[in-house]
Amino acid sequence: MKPLDVIGVRVEMPSNQPLVLLRERDGDRYLPIWIGAVEATAIAFAQQGVVPPRPLTHDLIRDLLTAMGREVVAVRITELKDGVFYAVLDLGDGLEVSARPSDAIAVALRTGSPLFGAPEVLDSAGIEVPEEEEQEVEAFREFLDTVSPEDFEEEGNQS
Repeated sequence: MKPLDVIGVRVEMPSNQPLVLLRERDGDRYLPIWIGAVEATAIAFAQQGVVPPRPLTHDLIRDLLTAMGREVVAVRITELKDGVFYAVLDLGDGLEVSARPSDAIAVALRTGSPLFGAPEVLDSAGIEVPEEEEQEVEAFREFLDTVSPEDFEEEGNQS
């Protein structure tokens, strides 16, 4: 299994379909997984540290596991079959619970559990982005974060 990091939730255009973007920790591959809007919100909330006034489903799962004295040892994305990703929550002692990757990732973020991907999944669905391109994309994002529309106005042309 290959360690993965959760980069974040994005929306693919023009379909407005949310996806979670994972990155191979020791490599150049990204793993995009299309997910539902509810799961996208749950993942984004966990990444941003948003604590809702009442527990969401993934908070409830975390709280139930804690109440039962269990922990999520790891989350593994195990398979890609007919375009569908599969995952398991590893609760230790050989106990595994099948889950959708989006739910498993949301739980992993709430429990601080490590995330892994099967090499076969990364080989078939991973997208390789060379380091140089990644640095260029990051530099462009930083530029977009600091630029304003006024920066593009020509002097003397205030139309």
